[in-house]
Amino acid sequence: MKNLSSKNFNPILMFLLILSAFFFQFCGDKPAETTEAGKTNFTDTVSVEAEEVVIRELITSKTFSGSLEGEEQANIISKIPERIMQINVKVGDYINSGTILFMLDKGGASSQFYQTQAVFLNAQKDLERMKNLFNEGAVSGQALDGTQTSYDVAKANFEAAKRTVEITSPLSGMVTAVNVNIGDIANPAIVLATVANIGRMKALYNVGESDLPSFNIGQPIEIYSELNPEIIQTGKLSQISKSANIESRTFEIQALFPNTKNRWFKPGMFCRINVNMKTKKDALTIPITAIVSNNSKPGVFVINENKVTFKHVTTGMTDGKYTEVLSGLSAGENVVTLGMNNLKNGTVVIISDK
Repeated sequence: MKNLSSKNFNPILMFLLILSAFFFQFCGDKPAETTEAGKTNFTDTVSVEAEEVVIRELITSKTFSGSLEGEEQANIISKIPERIMQINVKVGDYINSGTILFMLDKGGASSQFYQTQAVFLNAQKDLERMKNLFNEGAVSGQALDGTQTSYDVAKANFEAAKRTVEITSPLSGMVTAVNVNIGDIANPAIVLATVANIGRMKALYNVGESDLPSFNIGQPIEIYSELNPEIIQTGKLSQISKSANIESRTFEIQALFPNTKNRWFKPGMFCRINVNMKTKKDALTIPITAIVSNNSKPGVFVINENKVTFKHVTTGMTDGKYTEVLSGLSAGENVVTLGMNNLKNGTVVIISDK
């Protein structure tokens, strides 16, 4: 037998051998799928997560921003601009109706306290003398009536002047704010203090006209503050404005709710009000994450015998997690919720274990 040498080596044969080995190596690893025309297509398998289309109760809710007041609350203001001589309360004090909160300068330029006091005391003496004379028969009843009227007028004027310098609380409750100091001028445009009954609180917020039909008196709500979202109180709508605010074109809504035992909610705090706007008991639903857009139309990938098919759907109300399906799907179908970016009609999928 002759030895092979570089002279009689066939390069064409060697090229064909290498090409055959390359073809069998790379084409043998792809799963094959035979079409009706007899041609073989090679496909990839995609791992996805899926969820069943089910019928459930769907509740849509909306959260609004608002502010808090006591159920009964009064902003204390002065009727005259006089200097504050005395402050009798501090924040946190519980007071009764009629308690004197502030004493103003009784002898100030705007005060008529001493003038009306002098007139009242003089009228009081005149009335006492007239009663004695009437009892002795020295004056007529008509004269006594005239003196009595003068006394009543002087007394009313004095009490009015007294109320302007002795500022009292119109209700019983807690002092939630004191905004001035001794020596300040009690300007009528400034709130001196706030007194509120905070056993029950009032939440005030505004809604647009599109949301207004979804509210009704007695509707349940949830109240919480971003300062501590874990503290949630439930209450009910108590008042709905009949006319819109001219500037904002919104309607004010009030809700009442009980305060916590330690009176955590305070007047003036910002709050969040969560309201259930609409409820549907038998809604056909899918997760929001299942919806993809195709030509600006919503749709989902439906799994059937390990292959996916894209279907357009018509959606309805949503609760932020699930969406109502009005048409395009049936209960019991499986829709892809994760991994749809790599899918197209006919893709073979494996449902992964979450």
